[in-house]
Amino acid sequence: MSKTSTIQIQVGLDENKIPESIAWSATDNKEERMTKAKAMMISFWDPAEKAALRIDLWTKDMMVDEMADFFFQTLMTMADTYVRATQYKDQGEEMRAFAKDFFQKFQDKQAAEQK
Repeated sequence: MSKTSTIQIQVGLDENKIPESIAWSATDNKEERMTKAKAMMISFWDPAEKAALRIDLWTKDMMVDEMADFFFQTLMTMADTYVRATQYKDQGEEMRAFAKDFFQKFQDKQAAEQK
């Protein structure tokens, strides 16, 4: 291995161990400071167990509409990644269609609640 990169994540917790702040930095990032975030999803593939290991955190000030947008964007980029990894464009399009439908249903719920 000729080069390594380090990703650092800091999670500030309240007295009940609920995330109040999330910040991250990476050695390959041009920013030398920690970048703030309200949510994160990290997945690791364990080849021995053939299982995805996940860390999903969000701060208590993350709004519901922000979470819906975060999921929509995550699903869309997961579709892009899947297509790049497999070349299965049809399944990528199915994932994108699901993401769009998912987000539309969220918007419909929000509109109904505001009536």
